[in-house]
Amino acid sequence: MFLFDQRLEPNPVNYAFAYHLVTDPQGTLATAVAALIDGGVRLTQRDIEALGVDLSPSVARGTEENDTSAVAARNAETLMAKTEMQVAGFADIMTTVRTETRDFSRDLAASVDAMERSREGYESISFLDDVTHITATMIGRVHAAERQLDQAHRETQELRQMLEQARGDALCDPLTGLPNRRAFEQAFAEALAKGQPACVAICDVDHFKTVNDRFGHAVGDRVLRAIGQTLAQTCKGHLVARYGGEEFALLFYGPLSSAIATVDAARLEVGQKRYRLRETDVPLGEITISVGVTPLAKQEHATDAFQRADRLLYAAKDAGRNKVLSDSETHC
Repeated sequence: MFLFDQRLEPNPVNYAFAYHLVTDPQGTLATAVAALIDGGVRLTQRDIEALGVDLSPSVARGTEENDTSAVAARNAETLMAKTEMQVAGFADIMTTVRTETRDFSRDLAASVDAMERSREGYESISFLDDVTHITATMIGRVHAAERQLDQAHRETQELRQMLEQARGDALCDPLTGLPNRRAFEQAFAEALAKGQPACVAICDVDHFKTVNDRFGHAVGDRVLRAIGQTLAQTCKGHLVARYGGEEFALLFYGPLSSAIATVDAARLEVGQKRYRLRETDVPLGEITISVGVTPLAKQEHATDAFQRADRLLYAAKDAGRNKVLSDSETHC
């Protein structure tokens, strides 16, 4: 949770750092960290290095291995990958067997016809009756096997659809219906790998805690859904994800100037809406977002781009909120 809140990469060194904090919450390190993050400031990788904690690889590896949530996530992904491979292989086998049995059945039927014709000339040869009976029985069994294979094929297709649904659910935020953090980070990695021009933006709902405190979390959830829908509609063609809490992450494909213009239009759209309680029609007051947006540099680490966008986001909040702040300029 600490790494998630601070937007720190879940690597061995950072796991070890979090481990020191959890095991000694009143210690010197915890005190120093509390001072650094006072006021909502997030730690950077440079802050961790500057604190000078002994984060040896052996400690880091032990911490990572003890992180049950990370292990469970990796196991689930591995299981899903193996299951998908098994289902695909089984489906291919079913298709092949169905074709073979259909051909075999056709050949046997032709043989029965030939034997029936042969009987007309050799009525005294009783063994032909036996052969015909046996062959007909074999055809019946093949037909039964074909029906079973058809059923197995249908079940395999259903299982494949269920796996596709499960994979989609794993990449979807259940509250807003938007892609979740995992989906965003996958798309982010793909954009970096392709080297295509792209920008990342981090959006945060201004004074969202006040909404929850005054109207309750159920109303807060409705506000997040409404903002998510607005962002998705005004930023079509780009990826909009709920990154966590009241934060949304956007991946823009194109130059920085285009990303700024699009996300600023989204900011204006959010601010112009008038939110009211559906039960009483009481206004919630103005709700706005602050945004930090930055271009992706070639071959840079994902954490660096996220931290840069995050710093710009908090600079926008410090500048008065309801702003878009980029590496080059501020939009009010």
